[in-house]
Amino acid sequence: MTTTLPAARPTLTVRGHWIDDWRPEDADFWRSGGARVARRNLIFSVLSEHIGFSVWTLWSVLVLFLGPAYGVDPAGKFLLTALPALLGAALRVPYSLAVASFGGRNWTIISAALLLVPSVTAAFLIRPGVSYSTLLVLAALAGVGGGNFASSMTNINAFYPHRLKGWALGVNAGGGNLGVAVVQLVGLFVLATLGAGHPGAVAGIYIPLIVLATLAAAGYMDNLSQVRNEKRAMRDASRQAHTWIMSLLYIGTFGSFIGFGFAFGQVLQVQFHAQFGTPIKVAYLTFLGPLLGSLIRPVGGALADRFGGARVTFVTFIALAGGTAVVLLAAQRHSLPLYLVGFIALFVLSGIGNGSTYKMIPSIFKARFRDDERAADRITGAVIGIAGAVGAFGGVLVNLAFRQSFLSTGNANAAYLAFIGFYALCVLVTWVVYLRSTDRREVRI
Repeated sequence: MTTTLPAARPTLTVRGHWIDDWRPEDADFWRSGGARVARRNLIFSVLSEHIGFSVWTLWSVLVLFLGPAYGVDPAGKFLLTALPALLGAALRVPYSLAVASFGGRNWTIISAALLLVPSVTAAFLIRPGVSYSTLLVLAALAGVGGGNFASSMTNINAFYPHRLKGWALGVNAGGGNLGVAVVQLVGLFVLATLGAGHPGAVAGIYIPLIVLATLAAAGYMDNLSQVRNEKRAMRDASRQAHTWIMSLLYIGTFGSFIGFGFAFGQVLQVQFHAQFGTPIKVAYLTFLGPLLGSLIRPVGGALADRFGGARVTFVTFIALAGGTAVVLLAAQRHSLPLYLVGFIALFVLSGIGNGSTYKMIPSIFKARFRDDERAADRITGAVIGIAGAVGAFGGVLVNLAFRQSFLSTGNANAAYLAFIGFYALCVLVTWVVYLRSTDRREVRI
């Protein structure tokens, strides 16, 4: 059935949840119904992505429940959080491609429904006596939640005009990132009400929410035909040098955010074990950093809209290096208050950087393809998927760095030094490629 939304010229036509003519850069089209449709899709995209992030980072909470009865040491717990980060990173490229193959709405339905697999299995199978290999499989299944981000961002990018992409992508990503903080609060609620003996309840709470998100996507979202017709964009994007440069920078921003989100609670437990007698004391502290980092991500996008994504990203990486130095100093002095302040600052700064780096992507390719707006849009959508996948792999590296540091030295100091070195590299790359004044450069943003 075909319905026509009431509007002035030009008319927006929706055919069974498919939109064949989408022109967000046309001001009349945008005012006459385009903005309303884009906003509706953004809202329900955020809902699905938010739950996806919660499921993806579920094990950052579940490891706090794994007491002596489970027989898992700190290194084993870091591996349990690295696995969903790894699988989530690997799934981001096929999830981005799925938007072109199935349509944004259709894939949101499928990807939301897939979240039931890790949630149901974790809800019923985690209990004392379960084998470590089973825990590894259950943790890996949670990686499906990591793919939702890439497909959601690729989809929403196509709905908004260039002047609003920084804001829209920031809201979409920030709302999704909030899932990292919310799952920490869910874990705190279960610990406070049921105790550490019921880890499955954390996963169980999400089962009806996943069903709700799936039904909402089916009822209120739309597919864009023009996105479905761009299946070779990923191949073309992989040939662009800026794709891999931005992927490197996104390791530093999003990789930091998601990696710290997975590891923060464990690092607190291990490094400051004398101050924490029970998991609930850790859970009281772990949600604040991801919460602030998620809320501020749209601010990073808005700052990038105003001052330029490269400038905001450049300053952010300098601040991330400084914040990590504060955390290192606090760890060496065993100062819990300074450590918390420094780590929360890292979450906030990575949130700002997440917004600014994603704003850079459409700006770069709009400048790169000045005379071909369609090419700029199709490459941008594909790069968002690639950068999202590579950036998420940074979360794996963060957890492996912590694991190796604790195994080798008994503390996380070596990991912090590695992070500082990587942020310094990102500062240099951002300056040389996107800020330095030279006539040889292709793009200045």
